[in-house]
Amino acid sequence: MADAARAARLADRIKVIVAQALERRVKDPRLGFVTVTDARVTNDLQHATVYYTVYGSEQEQASTKAALESAKGILRSEVGKNITARLTPTLTFVPDEVPVNAYHLEDLLRKTRERDAQLAAAATGAQYAGEADPYKKSADDNEFGEDTTGEDTE
Repeated sequence: MADAARAARLADRIKVIVAQALERRVKDPRLGFVTVTDARVTNDLQHATVYYTVYGSEQEQASTKAALESAKGILRSEVGKNITARLTPTLTFVPDEVPVNAYHLEDLLRKTRERDAQLAAAATGAQYAGEADPYKKSADDNEFGEDTTGEDTE
């Protein structure tokens, strides 16, 4: 069992190796504009999960996924040549959902800003239904209920 720090270092190294191999070695025309965003390795260093993003249409994303699956052997051999582990980890490619989630959050924030602008426009020129301060106070009482007239009540 390796420690988590070694697995994290190996994951960082695998991320760099896979990105360079995709750029230099893999010549598949189905491979679109792919970015390797992260890699995770199990603590026993047997399996690596590589996260990637693809910018483009759904068809381009599907073809890139197929290209990555077909190039898995080449990429694994590149990883094996460039790491100093006894065993070469298996590679699993997973599309990264961060851009989709970020787009969803941006959309929610945009809708909230629009709603805030509508609310501010509706509040412009609005008046209170009653008085600005609806709580009645007598002129001789302060906020603590004490007499402030200066006269002794004894």
